[in-house]
Amino acid sequence: MSVGRRAPKVDGLAKVTGAARFTDDLRLPGMLHGAFLRSPHAHARIKSIDVSPALALEGVHAVLTGADLPVNYGVIPVAMDEHALAVDKVRFIGDEVAAVAAVDRATALRAARAIQVEYEPLEPVLSIEDALDPQKPILHDGRRKASNVLRRVHQRYGDPDAGFARADVILEHTYTYPGSTHVPLETHVALAQATAEGKLTLWSSTQIPHYLHRALARVLQLRPQDIRVIKPEVGAGYGGKSDPFAHELCAAALSMRTGRPVKFILDREEVFYAHRGRHEVRMTLKMGVTRDGRITAADFKAWADGGAYASYGVVTAYYLGVFLPLPYVLDDWSFEAQRLYTNRPPCGPKRGHGAIQPRFALEIHLDRLAQAIGMDPAELRARNSVQPNTETSNGLRITSVALNTCIERVIEASGWRERRGRLGPNRGLGLAASAYMCGALHPIYANEMPQSAVQLCADRSGSVRVFAGTADIGQGSNHMLATVVSERLGAALSDVVVLEGDTALTPVDLGSYSSRVTFFAGNAARMAADRLREAVANAVAAGLSAKGDPVDPDDLDFSEGRVFPRAAPERGLTLADAFALAEAERGTLGFTGHYTPPKIGSRFRRQSVGPSPAYSFTAQVAEVEVDPDTGFVTVHRIWCAHDCGKALNPAVVEGQIEGSVYMGVGEALLEEQSYKGAMMRTPSILEYRIPTVHDTPEIIAIIVESEDPEGPFGAKEAGEGPQLPTVPAIANAIHDACGVWLDAAPFTPDKVLKAIERARRQAERGER
Repeated sequence: MSVGRRAPKVDGLAKVTGAARFTDDLRLPGMLHGAFLRSPHAHARIKSIDVSPALALEGVHAVLTGADLPVNYGVIPVAMDEHALAVDKVRFIGDEVAAVAAVDRATALRAARAIQVEYEPLEPVLSIEDALDPQKPILHDGRRKASNVLRRVHQRYGDPDAGFARADVILEHTYTYPGSTHVPLETHVALAQATAEGKLTLWSSTQIPHYLHRALARVLQLRPQDIRVIKPEVGAGYGGKSDPFAHELCAAALSMRTGRPVKFILDREEVFYAHRGRHEVRMTLKMGVTRDGRITAADFKAWADGGAYASYGVVTAYYLGVFLPLPYVLDDWSFEAQRLYTNRPPCGPKRGHGAIQPRFALEIHLDRLAQAIGMDPAELRARNSVQPNTETSNGLRITSVALNTCIERVIEASGWRERRGRLGPNRGLGLAASAYMCGALHPIYANEMPQSAVQLCADRSGSVRVFAGTADIGQGSNHMLATVVSERLGAALSDVVVLEGDTALTPVDLGSYSSRVTFFAGNAARMAADRLREAVANAVAAGLSAKGDPVDPDDLDFSEGRVFPRAAPERGLTLADAFALAEAERGTLGFTGHYTPPKIGSRFRRQSVGPSPAYSFTAQVAEVEVDPDTGFVTVHRIWCAHDCGKALNPAVVEGQIEGSVYMGVGEALLEEQSYKGAMMRTPSILEYRIPTVHDTPEIIAIIVESEDPEGPFGAKEAGEGPQLPTVPAIANAIHDACGVWLDAAPFTPDKVLKAIERARRQAERGER
């Protein structure tokens, strides 16, 4: 048995020994190095560019400007507002203006600095207020609606007015969540090699080989069949490598121009500007509840600063609102979300894309409502939780749910009932819960084709090769695929070889985003493995029947590297012999599997974002200590119970839980993309702080299994959902510790001190 067993990752040894090869480890003969000239202005018109000083330098082979790459692109087809290099305007400090290929990186950087650009500075749009101001400049000319609102979404379900009328308590508050970035260990890297025959190969640290392949074909005006995208090992992405990027497109274009391989590696400061990180969001939430703890209505409004380009922003606008009725029953509600353009670095997906910010507001709001009606916050959540095999008011189909089990497990583990409010001065416990998708139902571009596919090839040696277009970025998708195939065929994990992320060798998979890979690619792998298993079983049954008593293929067991009748194990064959028997009977053992999610969620118009085949559920309790003199918050421990359906490998699931909570702690206490005007204050890890080992609390990961009926072996996601409750759980724990609500993350000492002082003054005036 492979499913449910703790096992080292199939690629773990290569990574810990340094044998794994990342994109920057690749070297090709005659390789050139690329560098960008980036804009020093937040908003300016390009009047002229003179590249001759760069071309005059020894060792410089080519220079590109926007005129060389005029075709626009974007990961979302309805919002293609980017160019590989700025064509007419620059829209943020760091925008790519020109690209150089030279014999080494130092020469390329020197050449980039030598390029002379004449700019006409324009008034920048630097805030949510600026973006909403019709008197401010428009970042993208020629849009159908002349505005800096990329997308406005307004949805209404049930009768919110009647719902508020039924409420005994109604509260309304404003919350702010800052922008943040991913800080993967590996920065962005790409290596391109064009051939004289017009073929192009690009190696890139990417989460989306397939979508990158499409962008290359579009921008470079090449036939898709002439392009090969290979994803080597990736040193994490967390969503930050889910876009096609300028360095990938320019590496390819420069290789085509020079006839030599070209590599780009972005330094850490460049990544801070090109990051596509989490949106800064301002939110207003109004919610009503009855005295017996039933949520009656909600109205939610959100404004997201998306930076200079669209990226996934159209999707973000929906994500900010569509998950509001999860994980709680909410029949009467409305939301409005606007994703805005500003002259700051473009934002995109980061772990928990679009759901982290509203979860922060909602979970703090629930604690406020619980306090107002005198109810335990855990009870309020349990009383309103969604149930299995139901549908939300906005048409999200719910299959398996173990939310109340998650809540109960963290309550028991943390001693919530005995300890909350009794830990002594300035110590407290806080609770939050959440739900998250297991893959977006609809692909980024409309089509009816499978969203994941797997090919299996088995041979007489007993080995099985899995070809998948997935992108393992450290989350363990290669191990997941090996586990699914191993389980169905009874093969040792070491005999299952996964080859993934190569568009020339593997079938299409849409990539690693929206926590889709386990559910989508896992189901595709199971289909392929089942087809292979059936063929082998038929061949073995026929072979055994010819030598003795008849054997039914359905009575064969595949286990421990053998295929044998359950009633007579001694008659069995090794898996290698079974494969050989099947190969002799039918030829090469190649089988395919695919997954297309069910057609659900079509009751309402414009419901292309939000529906998913299943949803995971999480509950967390945080224990904190607040220093009332300094405002410093210490998170001592966090208990996290996550409903992952079925843990295919409990060790991997626990690692995902711990990583999610760790990132949540960073966003709760430290992380923020801050600016002075248009200039980023924190473009390095020295200024932009992430938690060290000394900042990281004890994390108690609790796996809860609900056995989803449609997931592979019952599995659901575990890579993003566990982060959603972390920040509000810490906020609620701070309130339990010192009685103050913090409506804006991160909870830095100055904010905590101001909140404590504000509460003290209010208490002196007798205010609530």
